[in-house]
Amino acid sequence: MEKRIGCVLILIENNEQVSRLNEILSNHSSIIIGRQGIPLRDRQLSVISLVLEGTTDEIGSLTGQTGRLKGVKVKSVLGK
Repeated sequence: MEKRIGCVLILIENNEQVSRLNEILSNHSSIIIGRQGIPLRDRQLSVISLVLEGTTDEIGSLTGQTGRLKGVKVKSVLGK
């Protein structure tokens, strides 16, 4: 399957999910090119942006597992 470049934005509204989220990201570390985390403490919100290179199945696995976490929102954009 063809590898694609993509960006994923993760909004964390529930800090109780952070350890599970980090576990998911570690399990997909082979497709993560870059990661940036920004805590917005005054809004009780954290933002993580990822740059990925992987197949659509690999990227879909990461976003699917992440999106099922309560209080976590995920959006992704894929290029060719």
